[in-house]
Amino acid sequence: MSNELELYDVTIIGGGPAGMYTAFYSGMRDLKTKLIEAKEELGGRMLIYPEKMIWDVGGVTPVLCRQLIDQLAQQAMTFDPTLVLGQQIVAQERQEDGTYILTSSTGEQHWTRTVILTIGYGILQMAKLEIEGADRYEVTNLHYTVQELEPFRGKRVLISGGGDSAVDWANELESVAASVTVVHRREQFGGHEKNIARMKASSVQILVPHAVSQLHSSDGEKIDEVTIAHTESGEVTRVAVDAVIVNHGLKSDFGPLKQWGLDMGDWCANVSGRLETNLPGIFAAGDFVDYTSKVRLIAGTFTDAVLALNSAKLYMDPSAPKAAYVSSHNERFKEKNKALGVAE
Repeated sequence: MSNELELYDVTIIGGGPAGMYTAFYSGMRDLKTKLIEAKEELGGRMLIYPEKMIWDVGGVTPVLCRQLIDQLAQQAMTFDPTLVLGQQIVAQERQEDGTYILTSSTGEQHWTRTVILTIGYGILQMAKLEIEGADRYEVTNLHYTVQELEPFRGKRVLISGGGDSAVDWANELESVAASVTVVHRREQFGGHEKNIARMKASSVQILVPHAVSQLHSSDGEKIDEVTIAHTESGEVTRVAVDAVIVNHGLKSDFGPLKQWGLDMGDWCANVSGRLETNLPGIFAAGDFVDYTSKVRLIAGTFTDAVLALNSAKLYMDPSAPKAAYVSSHNERFKEKNKALGVAE
């Protein structure tokens, strides 16, 4: 079968920030590269919060998440890797020569010398509001993510949840909505301390420890009021709303990948300091991995990408340099600099 396929040096599975930067860095190392993403667009988990402001990427001034996705995607394509969208890789088979045949859920196959897994937390699904009949309002004013802020302008918004995204949405919507109420079942919020402090210092109404217990509709099409209950006393309060946003976390599913024989913890793959998995020729980066000094930031993901790709390069050619030359000295950028009108 492999004789009918085109052989790649590196195949990256997952098109989030780790996968996109790995594709770019693979080009810096002059490797024949393929990037495969299960969805029909690049971005990974970042697609959940496109309107969120990203502040903590080195050298990048505050930028909307969707703009950062666009910039990462543009950078990923610098050296023209092969891009495959809409394919979930479900199986791998190591050949006698050490290469891999990867098979997607569509039946299409891919042949590669090495694999870099940048699949984050796998296929993500929002945890739904566990109230009977809640799903009927998903087409009107019950939301599980915030794609744009403008639809909430001048509205009374209730947010259920207390994690990173719930806090971020509260802060972003505070200046847009008529009012923002955050309902959380615990006294403590998750997320960055600075963002929590900002929320608490704003006009956002915070109700803890409370949980949404009922949804009310006068026309059966949209939510008009929400009953919230104190988690300890059981005391209930009705709140008038125009929109409800639920952030109760994400459910991840690695699907058939669990059967590959990877050394997996509860949520992540265990890798070495060089981002090697326990399977020869298969490396990993980003949110999918765990190791002693792991940094769970987008900035940390870029370092993961470099380490994993360098390990893949050395796996194929132990005599190769341990890392790529910096862009100012990398031969691969000479023609590109000329195109930009930059003198050597």
